[in-house]
Amino acid sequence: MDMFFEVELQRDVKINATNLDKPVSRRFILACLLDNLFKEKASEDHGYFLAVTRLKSIGKGNVMDESGNTVFTVVFTCRTFKPFPGEELQGVVRYISQHGVLLKCGPIRNAFLSAWKMSKYQYIPGKKPAFLNNELSKIEKGVVVCFLVLAVRWINASRDFEMLASVDADSLGPVSLPGSDELEL
Repeated sequence: MDMFFEVELQRDVKINATNLDKPVSRRFILACLLDNLFKEKASEDHGYFLAVTRLKSIGKGNVMDESGNTVFTVVFTCRTFKPFPGEELQGVVRYISQHGVLLKCGPIRNAFLSAWKMSKYQYIPGKKPAFLNNELSKIEKGVVVCFLVLAVRWINASRDFEMLASVDADSLGPVSLPGSDELEL
């Protein structure tokens, strides 16, 4: 399953009457659309809005009321990111406790990797807490971790997704990035 999608969307873009003293350009309408999408951030159906990839059409402006505000219906395609259970993703460790690890994965700030779902790792407390396994593979703050998505939940109030993760499978766990562990001579 793929986590990136191209979706066709339609949004109404409201232009305040104060901006209508001259003809409204496509560029201005697109800038308002991008601002609206930035504020909307994500939808439960499509995921996070990453980029408008094609502007298909801008409808004729319709005056809303006596205020003179005008609404333009815009049809466009948008690249989105939405994770699904069963996918392998990578995230950066941002917090560690004895109960598990919080990862950031792209726009998702909360992917929880429970200590129960990294059974080969032991919690090491201290100023720099970490999880360590028998092969000395370490999960600590700032490390990139490859994980399996177990569950995804939509939080409507914050317009965010949260994930439950696991590293209890082959090829999952801390990722060694080129140059990150190399000794420079």
